[in-house]
Amino acid sequence: MADLFKSGNHAAYEEIYNRYYGALYIHAFKRLQDREECRDIIQELFTHLWLKREEIELSGQLSGYLYTSVRNRIFDLLARKKLKTSYITSIQEFALSNQIATDYRVRQNLLTTIIDQEIQSLPPRTREIFELSRKGHFTHKEIAEQLNLSEQTVKSTVNNALKVLRVKLGTMFTLL
Repeated sequence: MADLFKSGNHAAYEEIYNRYYGALYIHAFKRLQDREECRDIIQELFTHLWLKREEIELSGQLSGYLYTSVRNRIFDLLARKKLKTSYITSIQEFALSNQIATDYRVRQNLLTTIIDQEIQSLPPRTREIFELSRKGHFTHKEIAEQLNLSEQTVKSTVNNALKVLRVKLGTMFTLL
């Protein structure tokens, strides 16, 4: 029968298909427990068998070749499933970590905006001194020289601005 099959005899192919399909399906189902996957594996095997019939060397029994082919296809399927699961898990972990970083950046930008708004609401002279101190990184002495003020005035103005901001921002953080 193998010679007839190799020569392209459809009746020989049908005989092989009818003789082995059920047993190969059961063999696959014992390992996979999924009807659709078993059908796909067996169908792919018989399609491959027909397309490569002239190239396939059957040194032993046809049944041994078919069972080994099904086993190898099951192993390939399980390896692909494992890889797919691993890939999906890594994508989910990346998305989660990226989402956390994005959420952090959004909150940081929101906080910066709120702080800037509160600084803008300070009286003009207090705002100017505070911005020179915190954004310009000038010392109290440098600010005092630049604005012709005493160093103590600059120090108390910065401290008062910080107190006002703590009160206003503390209330806002409670609301957020």
